[in-house]
Amino acid sequence: MLVKENTGLIVVDVQGRLARLVDDSQAVLDATAKLIKGAQILGLPVIWLEQNPDKLGETVAEIRELLAPGQHPIQKFHFCAGTEAPFAEAIMHAGVSYWLVCGIESHICVYQTVAGLLQSGYQVEVVQDCISSRSQANRQLGIEKMCALGAHKTSVEMCLYELVEDCRNESFKPILQLIK
Repeated sequence: MLVKENTGLIVVDVQGRLARLVDDSQAVLDATAKLIKGAQILGLPVIWLEQNPDKLGETVAEIRELLAPGQHPIQKFHFCAGTEAPFAEAIMHAGVSYWLVCGIESHICVYQTVAGLLQSGYQVEVVQDCISSRSQANRQLGIEKMCALGAHKTSVEMCLYELVEDCRNESFKPILQLIK
């Protein structure tokens, strides 16, 4: 079970034209926005990645606006974020051992980043309604391979309620409003 004191969120490469081209893009962007807002309500550490932003563009506006206050993306060039020193430092300083992961593309950067996290001893929950690729087949393949490596699947609603734990928790009502 996820526990908010030991869980963080990693947002992988939701940027440029690609974010609009992936399978079911609007639903993925909407779900990702809910996930980020929920993580913020719960006070989770959030790490935000951008793959080669000079070529691919910056994070799409509706996601960037949620993350921008006081936070900057970690630029990366490797598909596996774990090979980038700023990312490795950020996850270490976050002080958590469970990571929720969302982003694009499922079969490339999300998959390789999750593989690196698992190899480094972290537990990973792939938020499947916040992950996509240009094709549904590659989206599904990425999720299957991440799970075969030891990641677990979750959804926005499932992980947020798991982190709230109790309807008496002060985060319950804001999370409930977010999910409705």
